[in-house]
Amino acid sequence: MSSSGPPRELLDFIAASPTSFHAVDNISALLAANGFQELILSRRWKMPLSGRYFIRLDGSLIAFLLNSAGKKTRRLRMAGAHTDSPCLKLKPRSAQTNHGLLQLGVEPYGGALLEPWFDRDLALAGRLTWRDRAGVLRTSLIDFRRPVAFIPSLAIHLMRSAEKREQLNKQTDLVPVTMCVDNDTRPDFTALLARQLTGEHDLEVEPTILDHDLFLYDTTPPAPVGFTNDFIAGARLDNLLSCHCLIRALLDAGPDKDCLVILNDHEETGSLSTDGARGPFLQTVLERIFADRDTRLRTIARSLFISADNAHAVHPNFADRHDQAHLPRMNLGPVIKYNANQRYATTSRTAAFFRELAHRSNTPLQEFVMRSDLACGSTIGPITAGEIGVRTLDVGVPTLAMHSIRELAGTRDYEHLRTILQSFFDLADDDRLWQSLC
Repeated sequence: MSSSGPPRELLDFIAASPTSFHAVDNISALLAANGFQELILSRRWKMPLSGRYFIRLDGSLIAFLLNSAGKKTRRLRMAGAHTDSPCLKLKPRSAQTNHGLLQLGVEPYGGALLEPWFDRDLALAGRLTWRDRAGVLRTSLIDFRRPVAFIPSLAIHLMRSAEKREQLNKQTDLVPVTMCVDNDTRPDFTALLARQLTGEHDLEVEPTILDHDLFLYDTTPPAPVGFTNDFIAGARLDNLLSCHCLIRALLDAGPDKDCLVILNDHEETGSLSTDGARGPFLQTVLERIFADRDTRLRTIARSLFISADNAHAVHPNFADRHDQAHLPRMNLGPVIKYNANQRYATTSRTAAFFRELAHRSNTPLQEFVMRSDLACGSTIGPITAGEIGVRTLDVGVPTLAMHSIRELAGTRDYEHLRTILQSFFDLADDDRLWQSLC
């Protein structure tokens, strides 16, 4: 079956979002361009809210539609994903010189597959906090957008026969090289950052860099792959693909619905942070939207949360690593994710609800269960369910090479997921369907 390839806007979004901060910045611009008004957490909100809004908190974002203000009985069509991906983060004092080379000390962020990071053209992006001429502290994003670092493999000729890459040392083997230097002089790395910041933001005077959150990323852009463009290959498909899909579906939602999307940072490191799913971000926003506690609790009890996070497609070369009754294939639809120990929050009720959505939107579905003798990952789904008490479902696009520097997903699965999410956000208050949850 021929495919037209992945949407250009998806590829452009992923390429322009090397960090969670950039992803939130790009999504915020998209929302603002489509009539969403930004709310600031530290300011008073005019209540009751009705319309289109979004709130940013570092690498996280909440966007919502409210179109039935004042109603005592309402429900939220809620969905979420995460903005972060496994990668390499610079240490605070990262610059070091060794044998005539400037290197940058890094720390793995999340559960990254580390082997693919070797021998890649790596750029640097993230967030800087700096002091301007007036002594005011400011925060800005930077993105070098070109290769500035490289982690060279040890040549096979220099390896002992017993050495294996699986034994790589995260402290000593993952240190990228960035430039040649005089052995007697250590270059000022913060000056390099200041110069980049000055150029990107057109500053008149180079700022004083005080601290940073900087990450390495592969400069190879995401691209269609395959003789008939069946696949998307790229970095950060887990989980920027879901983020973009949720936002596009929200933008296309009908004008008379109550919908909310949350995009959390720090899922890959356990979600325990100010803006992670274990933090108070969502709970705080819900409390401010629904100031009356009884109204808020009844609304949550009538609502559903869909956690969208990539699933494991069956690997054709390692099919034995999968449960043989649950073998999701790329381009055959989103995957409902199950786990008996609540690593995924799916229940028979929420799964049945999602199956009915798929039936009504003519969308194919698949199922995933981890082999019982392998450890199962998790998502923001169970955390969100536990934090606010909303019924939850875990789904995702089937993916290969998850947590690698480049991942692979099916082109048509993006559209499948978007179609079913659109059906969810546009769903009428059909009590025959919602009654199964409430």
